[in-house]
Amino acid sequence: MDEVGEDFAARLGAEVTSLALCWRLVRMDGLAFGFTSHDGALAIDGLRFESAPGIAPSAVELTDGLAVDTLDVAGALSSGSITADDLLAGRYDGALAELFMVDWRAPEAGRHVLARGRLGTVEAGAGADAGFVATLVGPISVMQDTAIESYSPECRAELGDRRCKVDLRGRMRIVEVAQSDNGRVLLAGASTPVGVFLEGILRVLDGPFAGLERRVVANDGEALVLDTPLRLSAGTRVRVTEGCDKRFATCHGRFGNDANFRGEPHVPGGDLLTRIAGL
Repeated sequence: MDEVGEDFAARLGAEVTSLALCWRLVRMDGLAFGFTSHDGALAIDGLRFESAPGIAPSAVELTDGLAVDTLDVAGALSSGSITADDLLAGRYDGALAELFMVDWRAPEAGRHVLARGRLGTVEAGAGADAGFVATLVGPISVMQDTAIESYSPECRAELGDRRCKVDLRGRMRIVEVAQSDNGRVLLAGASTPVGVFLEGILRVLDGPFAGLERRVVANDGEALVLDTPLRLSAGTRVRVTEGCDKRFATCHGRFGNDANFRGEPHVPGGDLLTRIAGL
């Protein structure tokens, strides 16, 4: 048990219980939200937990093993704090989440934590009364990630990071959106040379989507195509940062950054076997 001992187990088995489920979410932009299954709001550690009985987790099973600790969260958009636009825009993707139980009669007295982790991609239905579904991925899941790098002809650094060392200050533009449709963004009065912004980042600076970032997956010289569409209004200010396709030729020719290239462009690939007879 967590913080308050085994008393919670006894109260769960009682015919009448005063326990309530609580969710604490901290989005990637730092905003924190609290929700509870209780029929009234609760104040816990200086955060107001709004009553949201429609938000419920799937079955929670606590084990001592190393299985990936995940559970699904489903709910209705009944709280004014959670809107369909924010969900679809990805504001809750990757949010830190904690699920715990408290005694609603004395919520500050202690809690029993059921799950901690990050929210995966949050999916929202259509319409004002639609619900949402998210997956909470527990900390054990990080053990599935690859911890070492593999040889590759492409660079393993990100443009402008501490290994790449390219200065991005002169490779950013703040411009206004002229038109946005289905992930394709036209910029007002700015040229987008072919490939320069490919794999770059578009960050929204104002409007309802301020603070959100999207990766540029295509740059044809006329418009930028984002990995996830955003409904940006004309006149919205955005900051566009150049990208890199991670090839050595680009690192050498466009950035003059050969010394910091973090790949192995001359390591032979599997196609070598098809070029040499007898192997």
